Amino acid sequence: MNLTLKVWRQKNQNDKGKMETYQVSDISPDMSFLEMMDVLNEQLIKEDIEPVHFDHDCREGICGMCSMHINGRPHGPQQAVTTCQLHMRSFKDGDTITIEPWRAGAFPVVKDLVVDRSSFDRIIQAGGYVSVNTGGVPDANEIPIPKPIADEAFNSATCIGCGACVAACKNASAMLFTSAKVAQLAMLPQGKTEAKTRAEKMVAQMDAEGFGACTNTGACSAECPKEISLENIAKMNREYFSAKAKSENTEM
Repeated sequence: MNLTLKVWRQKNQNDKGKMETYQVSDISPDMSFLEMMDVLNEQLIKEDIEPVHFDHDCREGICGMCSMHINGRPHGPQQAVTTCQLHMRSFKDGDTITIEPWRAGAFPVVKDLVVDRSSFDRIIQAGGYVSVNTGGVPDANEIPIPKPIADEAFNSATCIGCGACVAACKNASAMLFTSAKVAQLAMLPQGKTEAKTRAEKMVAQMDAEGFGACTNTGACSAECPKEISLENIAKMNREYFSAKAKSENTEM
């Protein structure tokens, strides 16, 4: 396969940045998208051009670092896959592929296709954890949890924090990510003790980071590589408004 790549190049957060066009040839359809990017970088190094910077780690769809906006879609044209799971057989010989970083004020560009997603970490730090003493592992495992609830909590916990939901949203909202992290704990007995403060703190931090508001268009869930459900947003809203109501009653 011979391809034309239009890649976003940006030296740092303060640089204006621009699209650069490169040609790559003899790309195997069985290559992953990241392997194709490796081929491009090898070519650029031979031409004494600085390689394209992009995030990657596990290359198994687990870590969520391979965040690329490919032809206008987070992680590319395939449903429920990360960029590292996307194969070049999804494209045709002679195609032009546009590759950009996530576009969101809360995800400033570090360099080229690399963005700073530490805002997600700060949302988690605000309340996405359980600090209640449940004893040892056997003690925690003895707490009965109905299978439908356990399955639902696990489905929410599969969020890998890649940021595709933010990149897909016209408002750059982080509601799907935040709600998944709230919901996975809110449904479990171990998470009930801190439920009141968790939703309030995480939503407040999300707003402080500069993410936009949710307008329920559903683009976030549609582009999520783990297919996190929009129902999580409804669950978080219930948790949040319940916590707010209790806070106001306590103050009175």
